Amino acid sequence: MSAPYSDDPTDDGVLQALGYKPVLARRMSGFGNYAISFSVICPLAGCLTLFGFGLNTGGPAVMMWGWVIIGFLTLLVALSLAEVTSAYPTSGGLYYMAHQLGGPRWGWFTGWFNLLGLLGAIAGIDYGCALFVGAFANLQWGITPTPELTMWIFAGILLLHGTLNTAGVRLASILNSISVWWQVCGVALIIGALSLAPAEHQDVSFVFGQFENGTGFSSAVYVCMIGSLLAAYTFCGYDASSHLSEETKNAQIAAPRGMVRSVWTAWIVGFLLLAGLLFAIQDYAGTVATATGVPPAQIMLDVLGATTTKLLLLVVIVAQLFCGNAETAAASRMVYAFSRDGALPGSHLWRRVNRNSTPVAAVWASVGVALLIALPSLYSPTAYAAVTAINVIGITPAYIIPVYLRRRHSARFTPGPWTLGRWSGPIGWTAVAYVIVITIVFCLPQASPITVSSFNYAGVTALAMIILAAAMWKVRGKSQNYKVPTLGNIDEQTEFTRSVL
Repeated sequence: MSAPYSDDPTDDGVLQALGYKPVLARRMSGFGNYAISFSVICPLAGCLTLFGFGLNTGGPAVMMWGWVIIGFLTLLVALSLAEVTSAYPTSGGLYYMAHQLGGPRWGWFTGWFNLLGLLGAIAGIDYGCALFVGAFANLQWGITPTPELTMWIFAGILLLHGTLNTAGVRLASILNSISVWWQVCGVALIIGALSLAPAEHQDVSFVFGQFENGTGFSSAVYVCMIGSLLAAYTFCGYDASSHLSEETKNAQIAAPRGMVRSVWTAWIVGFLLLAGLLFAIQDYAGTVATATGVPPAQIMLDVLGATTTKLLLLVVIVAQLFCGNAETAAASRMVYAFSRDGALPGSHLWRRVNRNSTPVAAVWASVGVALLIALPSLYSPTAYAAVTAINVIGITPAYIIPVYLRRRHSARFTPGPWTLGRWSGPIGWTAVAYVIVITIVFCLPQASPITVSSFNYAGVTALAMIILAAAMWKVRGKSQNYKVPTLGNIDEQTEFTRSVL
């Protein structure tokens, strides 16, 4: 059914027309809403964590051109999703949109994919940050980053993010705003240092034309496809603007605008960062096989020396901490919203807010599940790849379901004040086609021969998500536990959202 026009044009009036009583504190500005999505995308985290993957899977040419192409297509997805967000600015985000446009079953499966993807993202981001902290400790103090030590660092980072997010959305907004400038200035600092150092630099033909294949596959086309995943893995998380919309002022404009702006600014920043690192490579084979385990760190060591490298690694680590903190905020709002509609076991706990209008229980549930998701990494490096798969294979399909339903059921959809107009159809269907293709590519083998350690677990992860969502649908979704309010009927929502911890 279509989004209703509200007699009350205020943010709370629009939310009540969507069926929800205002509970969360609306203290986030438009810039803060943009900042949380940019912080989650975090080019300093995604580009650097996956840099070694890119060097081995197509090399500089695929890294650069893949970033350009995937960035553009991701922008189309963000534009299409932003249009739907403007009509349905709720903390539930994607699943609420899918429910209103396609019905309960569409909403349920979208919600579970989105939720698991967000929780997997916390685990992937914070565990990746722990790996960088371990690399810094090795350079600074000679400490060997064992799996046990990495897990303790990871747990400490989760504790930090849980604590920060219990302080309320105002602190989260401030930290995310700082994060934007930290990342932009950090990228400028890294590029400037690598460019001005008295070392030889690669030429343009190398950065934009050098093809390297360390995958074991013979098809260049196939390698280009899987190599483009560096960008696809990085461009995740811009739905955070939607999940924080109930805490954003002028949400029908600010949330979609923040979503789109986060993608195109990250597109530019990431392009410059990748180019700066590739121009500075001194020894390609040595960079790929670096003893640090972090190829960008090896590039910095070769060009800048140990002291400057350690300082720049600290810049990257702080950016990753900002990224994980923003992702925790987004995931906790999804936990809160899904529980508000009775979808999760223990919903009566996770849907509560404290006196500061913050879903504290949902915050700790989010970091707790993230810890459990990453625990297998203590015993197998392959498990981290599976954690990354949970993120991308959950979030990416969830992005496109509301867009697909909006196009399929156009008569049910009344645009909000932020709309694509006559471009909505061409951009929307192009976005749908792209996500279908990239989701298939996510599941393809990425190295040959295929072994237990090189196997791509994305397809298995997707199947497990579908089975879990289907099982939970039978247990809770089809019962009276799960109930998304009818548009305009706020009386259907129970009073639990006003309960206080």
